[in-house]
Amino acid sequence: MASVAICLVVVIALNSLHNPSPMNAAAAPILRIENLNKTFDDGFQALKNINLDIQKGEIIALLGPNGAGKTTLISIICGIVRPSSGRVTVAGFDIIKDFRQTRSMIGLVPQELTTDSFESVWDTIAFSRGLFGKAPDAAHLEKVLRALSLWDRKDSMIMKLSGGMKRRLLIAKALSHEPSILFLDEPTAGVDVNLRKDMWQIVAELKAAGVTIILTTHYIDEAEEIADRIGVINHGEMILVEEKSKLMSKMGKKQLLLDLCESVVTIPSSLSNYNLELSEDGNLITYTFDTQGDRTGITSLLDDLKLANIQFRDLNTTQSSLEDIFVNLVSESS
Repeated sequence: MASVAICLVVVIALNSLHNPSPMNAAAAPILRIENLNKTFDDGFQALKNINLDIQKGEIIALLGPNGAGKTTLISIICGIVRPSSGRVTVAGFDIIKDFRQTRSMIGLVPQELTTDSFESVWDTIAFSRGLFGKAPDAAHLEKVLRALSLWDRKDSMIMKLSGGMKRRLLIAKALSHEPSILFLDEPTAGVDVNLRKDMWQIVAELKAAGVTIILTTHYIDEAEEIADRIGVINHGEMILVEEKSKLMSKMGKKQLLLDLCESVVTIPSSLSNYNLELSEDGNLITYTFDTQGDRTGITSLLDDLKLANIQFRDLNTTQSSLEDIFVNLVSESS
């Protein structure tokens, strides 16, 4: 698995856990990034003219290797880092001019729990709600804890919670003030398989409840499973933004693998037009074809193999994954 950071954005209509935030127009994006640049004091340019619109109801995964600018981008949106130039709006509000509105619409779930271990679950989320100037709302807090299966532990001290419960508590804290957008920073990093499954179940439930989620993860397969659009960032630049299905179709390779009955030393010149690849032991021929073309060429290849007296005992097809496409894109941009 390549070392990669992913930022995943899930945007859907807000309904059950909180009220929707104001939008200037029905078609306006919930998150808009315009000509965003960030240069630090040492001269390092972390972001270079980033432009991106995220609409309600879409899921977008932003992929980038470590150091690509993902953390800087998230920090700017959350109001932690100030951009050098450009503009970011959340539900129509400017993150600098309207920082109180935008920050109240964003919840951040860090990787580590920094809350006092001697506090109770209830006191922790009630305090988090108050930090954003929200009036006490016991009904909402109860709804959040029940949704995250923490209601029975509301009076427990944090130090007595299991690792999985502490992860869920982080989400509860971020949801306590009824944000429109929720950042999940690597929620499954360093956890076992069962806990990963539990976390993704929680994410699915939050999505169904109408929460906007921005997720970072090192597991590309997780992003591939649920994203609608894919964006790739490298060296602070947005290389590509594309619908996942179109990206997989346009850039994903599809290959036909032919397991030969007898090994061959070289591929006959009569088959040179197919750009075939022969394995080192001479027992496998690989044919890469275009799924978007009018014809794949497979039928004619099989006919020509027969004419060349090359027989095969088995054939299989494979298709490149999102990880393969990502690695190729980053390699080309570098």
